[in-house]
Amino acid sequence: MRLLSRKVLFLQKIISVRNMATSNYLINDSKYSFLKDLGLKEKNLGVFDGNWKGSGPTIQSVCPSNGKVIAEVQQGSITDYEACVEASKDAWNVWVEVPAPKRGDIVRQIGNALRANLIPLGKLVSLEMGKILPEGIGEVQEYVDICDYAVGLSRTIGGSVLQSERPKHALLEKWLPLGVVGVISAFNFPIAVYGWNSAIAMVCGDTLVWKSAETTPLISIATTKIIQDVLENNHLPGAIATLCCAGANIGKAMATDSRIKLLSFTGSTQVGQQVGIEVQKRFGKVLLELGGNNAIIVAEDANVDMVVRASLFACVGTTGQRCTTTRRLIIHDKVYSEVLEKLKKAYSQVLNRVGDSLDDNVLVGPVHNKQAVQKYVDTIDQIKKQGGKIEIGGNVLNKPGFFVEPTIVSGLQHDNPLVHNECFAPIVYVLKADSVGQAIQWNNEVPQGLSSSLFSQNVEYILHWIGPNGSDCGIVNVNIPTSGAEIGGAFGGEKATGGGRESGSDSWKQYMRRTTVTINYSKDLPLAQGIKFE
Repeated sequence: MRLLSRKVLFLQKIISVRNMATSNYLINDSKYSFLKDLGLKEKNLGVFDGNWKGSGPTIQSVCPSNGKVIAEVQQGSITDYEACVEASKDAWNVWVEVPAPKRGDIVRQIGNALRANLIPLGKLVSLEMGKILPEGIGEVQEYVDICDYAVGLSRTIGGSVLQSERPKHALLEKWLPLGVVGVISAFNFPIAVYGWNSAIAMVCGDTLVWKSAETTPLISIATTKIIQDVLENNHLPGAIATLCCAGANIGKAMATDSRIKLLSFTGSTQVGQQVGIEVQKRFGKVLLELGGNNAIIVAEDANVDMVVRASLFACVGTTGQRCTTTRRLIIHDKVYSEVLEKLKKAYSQVLNRVGDSLDDNVLVGPVHNKQAVQKYVDTIDQIKKQGGKIEIGGNVLNKPGFFVEPTIVSGLQHDNPLVHNECFAPIVYVLKADSVGQAIQWNNEVPQGLSSSLFSQNVEYILHWIGPNGSDCGIVNVNIPTSGAEIGGAFGGEKATGGGRESGSDSWKQYMRRTTVTINYSKDLPLAQGIKFE
C-alpha cells in the first residue's frame, strides 16, 4: 500500500508540474485571446481527414518574438496520413461532380469566412511565424484575394475548339480535374501559399492533402477549421481539404505516393530537388517554388529616393525571410555612393523599430527560430573572414526571442560564394557595376531565378531588361521591388527556383489534365493525313 501511495503521489506531482507548465502557454494569456477565438486549445490535434485526430508525436509551437510556447500540437503518423489520402480520394468522387461554378461559390464562402477572421488569423500569423502584424494581416488578405480570383475562374475555365482536317469531325481540347493534390507549405508564408494552391485546385475540381511547416502548425489547424465549417455547412465532405501536421517523413511519403496526382512543394532548393526527383520517378506532376537570390539593379538614371524606399522594404520586410527578398543590390558606379549612404540612413531608423511582431510601431520582427539566428551569425562571421565590410547591422540583439539586425554588406565580389548563397536572413550585399549590361550579367549568374528588378527611366534599358537577353528570372520588375507580387500574375521562377507557377494567369492548368477529343459525326471513317487503309 505504501508503494502504491508513493506512485500515486509521484504521478500527481508530475500532473501538477505539467499543469503549471501549460498554464504558462501563451494561449492562456488574455493578451492572446484571439487564439481561442480561432478554436485553438492548449493541446491540439494536428490531423483532419473529416475528423480531427493525431497519433504522432506532440510538439510545441514556439513564438519567435519571445521564445515562449504558444500551445501544443499532436502531429500525424503515417497511419494518419494514409487516412487523409483515402478520405481525400473518397471526397473527390463527390467534389468532382459539383459543377465548377458551384465549386467557385464554395470557395467564395471560404473567402468570406477568412474575411470574418482576418484580424485574428493575421495576429496568429504574426505570433507563430514572426512577421509584423500588417504583414500577417496582408498574408491572410492574399488568401481572401485568391478566393475572389478563383470564383471568377470557376466560370471561365475553358477549352479549345480546333479545326479538323476531316469532314464532319469536331476537334476539341478539354481540361479535367487531376484528383488529389498535395501541398507542402513553408514557414515563411504559412497560409498564403496554401491559399494560392487550394483556392485554384478546388475550383478546378481537385481535393487536397496539406502538410504544413512543422513550426507553424497552429496556423494550418485554424485555417482548416474555417474551411471545414464552410464545407460541412454546405453538406459536403470535410475531407475535400485534409490536413496532416507532421515532419519530413510525411513529406517523403507524399513525394512517392502515386495517389497524389500533383505535389506542390514550397521550400529550399536542396529539398525541392529531391522532391522533384521522387515525384518524377513515379511520373507524377510536381510544382516547385524554391529558393531565390533576388537582385535590384540600379541604373545611373534611377530615381534614388524611390530606390531607397523600395530596397528598404524588399531587403528588410519579413526580416529577410521572403523567397522574393532582395539579397543583392547591383548599383551603377555613378550613383553607388549616394544610394548606399541614403540606404544606411534608412536602415539606421529601422534598427530602432525592431521588436515583438504584434507591437505597434514595429517594422522588423524576429527571425523564425534559433536555427535562423545561428545561420545569420555564421554568415556574418564568414563575411568578415572573407574581407566583407559590415556597413550597418551585423549583430544579434540581446533580448528574449530571435532578433537580429538588418545588415548591409559591401566589399565582396559579385561571384563570391556567399553572395551566390541564399542565407534567408536580412543580409543584403551591395555591388558596384560599371554598366547596366554588366549588372544584368551578374543578376543572371546565380543558380536561382525567382525575382528581379531594374530601376531606370531609360526605355532602351527597360526593353533590354524584359527581353530575351535581359533578366532570366520568372518575375521581372521595373521600378518596383523584388517582393510584393500581385495574385493576378503567375508566381514562380526559373532555374534552381524550380520552374513552378502558382496563383494567377494560366497557373490553373497545373491543377488539371488536358485531353484532346476527336468526334466523328459522319457515317464515314476518314483517317488523318489522308491515309488510305483499304
